[in-house]
Amino acid sequence: MDVTFSFDNTYSRLPGRFFARVDPTPVSNPSLIAVNHELAQELQLDPAWLASPEGIAVLAGNLVPDGAEPIAAAYAGHQFGHPVPQLGDGRAVLIGETVDRTGVRRDIQLKGSGRTPFSRGGDGRAALGPVIREYLVSEAMAALGIPTTRALAAVVTGETVIRERPLPGAVLTRVASSHIRVGTFQYFAFRRDIDGVRTLADYVIARHYPDAAGTGTPYRALLDAVVARQADLVAQWLLVGFIHGVMNTDNMSVAGETIDYGPCAFLDAYDPATVLSAIDQLGRYAYGNQPGIAHWNLTRLAETLVPLLADETEAAIATAQEALAAFAPRFEAAFHAGLRRKLGLSSEREGDAALGQDLLDLMRDNQADYTLTFRNLGAAAGDPAGDRQVRDLFVDPTAYDPWSRRWRRRLAEDPQAAEDRRTAMDSVNPKFIPRNHRIEAVIEAAVERGDLSPFAELRTVLSSPFDEQPHFEAYAAPPSEQQRVLQTFCGT
Repeated sequence: MDVTFSFDNTYSRLPGRFFARVDPTPVSNPSLIAVNHELAQELQLDPAWLASPEGIAVLAGNLVPDGAEPIAAAYAGHQFGHPVPQLGDGRAVLIGETVDRTGVRRDIQLKGSGRTPFSRGGDGRAALGPVIREYLVSEAMAALGIPTTRALAAVVTGETVIRERPLPGAVLTRVASSHIRVGTFQYFAFRRDIDGVRTLADYVIARHYPDAAGTGTPYRALLDAVVARQADLVAQWLLVGFIHGVMNTDNMSVAGETIDYGPCAFLDAYDPATVLSAIDQLGRYAYGNQPGIAHWNLTRLAETLVPLLADETEAAIATAQEALAAFAPRFEAAFHAGLRRKLGLSSEREGDAALGQDLLDLMRDNQADYTLTFRNLGAAAGDPAGDRQVRDLFVDPTAYDPWSRRWRRRLAEDPQAAEDRRTAMDSVNPKFIPRNHRIEAVIEAAVERGDLSPFAELRTVLSSPFDEQPHFEAYAAPPSEQQRVLQTFCGT
């Protein structure tokens, strides 16, 4: 295992207009919050070295390791539907790329590491609260099996950042299969830099979608692949009740990973109209709007690729529209397949989608907790006595009963053995999610009292979301009325 990073950087070999070369800004007194041992080992790194004074200096931005080529990437984007021609990494520095033990190339980025040419007047720093939120939620998503950026480590800087009030500063070491966004393509398209779009597309194909290079239409194949990955990803979000909160095009990875955990949240009571992000005042990025917004973002990506899709504009637009038309059926297939698994159905039959949707409608009307309703169905599937645990989550418990009878008739027609069904359901219906009130409590303990023990305990709970964990049973409970989180914040 390598002690330090073995960098093999490719993005920094692209033309200079793709990024700015900038070193992280050192901090005064860094100390370690956490090192992700499992991820470090995937990256062929020694966790003990990362926790050493030299490792902490690297994680804080005080020491640029050998082989690193620190850069801040250029990108643009549509923010809440409005085009912004220049954004870029304003508080993050990509220090380099490494190849993990499975042969996958991964970016290593320091988030909160100081000002860059793209900071637009900001301080380039991150507060401790948002770093803790991203660490917890991104690692929870990974444990849930959802493609995501990862958290390798976090440090406090020993310095104060000013937001609404003075807060402790922190730096997150984020790992991604790349940090290329829809907004990266838009950066060049807004400038009518077709060569830049083509260079970027070729790079993305080589790095993420090499099979596309072997087709007669590689840029169409690229668009098809990104559409498919995003459709699958957003279906996975909905199946665990995740709300991204700020689905701007600059926050959409072309690699199909969940990226940029700002005002993100998870559903407690099921309601597709749920909006928790404080900056989403019109509900553009509500839970139930996410598939439509993903399609809208992909349309913006397709617009940037039009000059590459065909020689004639009309033919290129038709090609783009054909690729985009595949999103809805792909999403619906992924979502309904996942919903069947959540209901304990191993086969597909007519009426399954309606059965699942009817349950969701009942949950919405009765303020039923999303996560626990599906988790408790696992117990109910094997023993009708388990119905009580589900019924108790409904404002009107009797509303569940007619649906339950329909569900049991459908289960009786399914070929899966009854003794295997509970295990299968529990493997897709988590018991533990990063509930908003739990995250806020962890942040408060860390920020107000310097107490990181709740953070460590919640990390442990979220690392095994499908297990029973009887010692941590309280973490599965939805919030009380007094504990409910009504708004989440971006933290920038």
